[in-house]
Amino acid sequence: MNSYYRIFFAATLTALLAIPAVAHIERSEPIQSLRQSYFALVGMTFGPMADMVKGKIDWDEATFQRWASDLAALSTVQVERGFAPGSEQGKTRAKPEIWLDMDDFSEKLANFRQEAALLSEVAMAGDRAAIGEQLGKTGGTCKACHDDYKSKDYLYD
Repeated sequence: MNSYYRIFFAATLTALLAIPAVAHIERSEPIQSLRQSYFALVGMTFGPMADMVKGKIDWDEATFQRWASDLAALSTVQVERGFAPGSEQGKTRAKPEIWLDMDDFSEKLANFRQEAALLSEVAMAGDRAAIGEQLGKTGGTCKACHDDYKSKDYLYD
């Protein structure tokens, strides 16, 4: 991909990410809104890929490749700023354990970033079996974090 297309892609992705993020901002809790918007975008990107691999929606290699590329790009956003000290209060599903073991949380986030980047690479190769395997590995990094750090319900209101 030449530099023009990279710049165009980055600018387009930034604009697209800004729309739902701005729409989700809760003025009284902007840091919580940042991370909730980020994870909503990740889920809305990952979920349809899982549905495609499972056969719940028709397989479309080009669409899957775009979604995998989007997920890889999303994974590079520095969501850590959404976990500033004191942001564990308010409307959040983030368990307080994140702030008690930020190193482990950061490691799990780094694992997600690595696997999301690999998913994009594997998707471009077009091997559906390898795509399914890598999607599972990527999803496993999400689950590892959810198991330890995401409450099913809001912890505070």
